[in-house]
Amino acid sequence: MLKKHIPIACTILLACAAASAQDQVLNIYSARHYPTDEALYSQFSQTTGIKINRVDSDDAGILARLKAEGTASPADIILMVDASRLWKGEVEGLFQPINSKILNEAIPAQLRGKPTADGASPWFGFSTRARVIVYNKVKIQKTDVDTYEELGDPKNKGKLCIRSGSHPYNLSLFGAVLEHLGEPKTEAWLKGMVDNMARSPRGGDTDQIKAVAAGECGVAVTNSYYLARIMRSDKPEDKAIMDRVGVVFPNQSTWGTHVNVAGGAVAMNAKNPANAIKFLEYLASASAQEHFANGNNEWPATKGIKINNPALQAMTGGSFKTETIPISAVGMNQVKVQQMLDRVGFK
Repeated sequence: MLKKHIPIACTILLACAAASAQDQVLNIYSARHYPTDEALYSQFSQTTGIKINRVDSDDAGILARLKAEGTASPADIILMVDASRLWKGEVEGLFQPINSKILNEAIPAQLRGKPTADGASPWFGFSTRARVIVYNKVKIQKTDVDTYEELGDPKNKGKLCIRSGSHPYNLSLFGAVLEHLGEPKTEAWLKGMVDNMARSPRGGDTDQIKAVAAGECGVAVTNSYYLARIMRSDKPEDKAIMDRVGVVFPNQSTWGTHVNVAGGAVAMNAKNPANAIKFLEYLASASAQEHFANGNNEWPATKGIKINNPALQAMTGGSFKTETIPISAVGMNQVKVQQMLDRVGFK
């Protein structure tokens, strides 16, 4: 039987073709579970020819998976929706610092991870969402709930609805408050919120908004994009909710409203790092940033992006004061906050 010989030139060409095909892949571990993001992925693939493979989980699940997989992990890009979890991935060495002129110019320094000596960042924030207060316009005066501190004030006893204190969105808020108020005042505030609860913590942010509208509670806390979804809905039941619910961007006269970050990083053991950087740079582009604002009701990270989202405009009138504390401080406060929650019985 004759052996089939392949010329060396052909072998090289085949190897190059295989490498080229491999280069056109990007593996993403994502905690963003928003149907509108499908347009983001499609646009990137259509523009670059790079195929996206995606694994969906929550922030904690992604970090655990990365640690378990180690150097064998196929992940190239990590997308997360909470600043403290991005910080955790950074300090655990799960992200690869990136030095990109495009990203450094587009993303403000306060929305990036701690830079290395050469200016590389382990992660970048691409959109933000405010932790706002919603209230029943019939039962509650806006001036009684226009600061986070008032959520723990006895005047609001029996009126508060909120999701689990250990949820990342609340842990980040509480970590920020700890940075502003210090430990004794923060723990007293958390205890005050427990005393003010209309029901035990349960459900997600949308459930809290609906409970306020139904009169089950007078005030609640939510991420702004959940409220924006309801505001933009044409469903009669959602319009009825907005007839009853008002929104406050807290602490405008003091430190500003707490803002969380959704961001991305290149995995430490990325097999397609060039494609990964290209994807992060794409997320900083005007088209992607406009999508975050107009498609998923988030505020873009870069300046000068045109926002055509009527809900975001209606909520703020165009702008609002945000806090400016370092994200690293919020992340480092998580352990102390959880201990406080356990002590005061905040489930």
